[in-house]
Amino acid sequence: MTIGLCAALAETMRVQPFKKGPDYIDPMWLGRAAGRPCHNLDFYTMQPDEIINTVAIQSQGADISIIEGNKGLYDGLDLDGSNSNAALSSLLKAPVILVLDARGMTRGIAPLILGYQAFDPSIHIAGVILNQLGGSRHESKLHAVIEHYTDVEVIGSVYQNSELSIEERHLGLMPSNEDDSADQKIAQIRDIIKQQIDLDRLKSIADQAPALQATKTVNTVIPPADKLRIGIVRNDAVGFYYPGDLQALEQAGAELVFIDTIRDQQLPEIDGLFIGGGFPETRMRELEANAAMRNQVRESIENGLPAYAECGGLMYLSRSLSWKGTTAQMVGVIAADTVMHATPQGRGYIRLQETTNHPWANTEPKPAGIIAGHEFHYSALENLDPETHFAYRIVRGAGIDGHNDGIVYKNLLACYAHLRDTESNHWAHRFVQFVRDCKLN
Repeated sequence: MTIGLCAALAETMRVQPFKKGPDYIDPMWLGRAAGRPCHNLDFYTMQPDEIINTVAIQSQGADISIIEGNKGLYDGLDLDGSNSNAALSSLLKAPVILVLDARGMTRGIAPLILGYQAFDPSIHIAGVILNQLGGSRHESKLHAVIEHYTDVEVIGSVYQNSELSIEERHLGLMPSNEDDSADQKIAQIRDIIKQQIDLDRLKSIADQAPALQATKTVNTVIPPADKLRIGIVRNDAVGFYYPGDLQALEQAGAELVFIDTIRDQQLPEIDGLFIGGGFPETRMRELEANAAMRNQVRESIENGLPAYAECGGLMYLSRSLSWKGTTAQMVGVIAADTVMHATPQGRGYIRLQETTNHPWANTEPKPAGIIAGHEFHYSALENLDPETHFAYRIVRGAGIDGHNDGIVYKNLLACYAHLRDTESNHWAHRFVQFVRDCKLN
């Protein structure tokens, strides 16, 4: 739904998408549909004023901003709903469009809408979109019921249509960087959605939201002579990066150099390396086949190249990767083997406590060095060297062994945890400074 809205509105407007919560795949699709990077808004890793500031800054130059929620309007971690979609709407004073799965419903749609309104009268539910309708007769019945019993406006009715679905994988949608026909799929969804949702009415509802003022400015740009070349691995196996983190790396003095570990035959000249998350198991044969790249990555890290890897990057750096009865050789700089499982081995929000082994430890004052992040992995490490040093102790989450995360080897830090560069954890600045220190030494 949100992909279609972003793409349809982007035909005539500048659209800024946002996604609530920790997520890489949905924002990749939304950013591709809107033509602007999608930024995440997350109460778990961000302070309320930081969320407001992010929306204000990233919306500059846009005509409309769309925030895709996660789960339901009132769902969240806490009983008081302080981190729910409703709380985000309240914080940003943003009107809500409620998308309702109306399969099999007629008169029952009314108490559902009335309940959402009554549960928190301060939340402005400005309209509803009826989803998964069976046809025009079903649509007419629902419209009549809603008009009779409620004061909520129906701004769209979307029929059941297999063309609106996107292939799913164990962690959600197929990433758009893996789908060669992603742009065609987005166009297909756009053409269906714009025929079934009143875009003009949606724009007028969005205009009801007050303007947000940024309370902080972007950091000063680093002179080119002082920049460091940081390699960023990005291909159809690895591509999970928060746009804000990449911006933070640049603001800290990094020149981003993108590397394809499937197709490139050699590493470019770089001062540091960042390998994000992804699904390396889906391209394990191609990654294995590029022995020249694997050897260069291993030799570079062995020779002291500062490197940081998250989840899929950790898997790529291990000795081997096994999935569905097949094993492929990986980089081998981490003394462990990665094995895929049928069920999640770690999933959800995490809290980490830094240890003295951390190569670029946080020197900023904060409670007990606790870092908030998230993890989503179906893989686990086996045959791990018992002498392994870890950068983090697990406070909440699974990590590598249920107690630790963040393998430290020479100037490499590799973990299952996904971090975000936020006011409480400016990891990008610390990593760039670590790269700079390594270069000087």
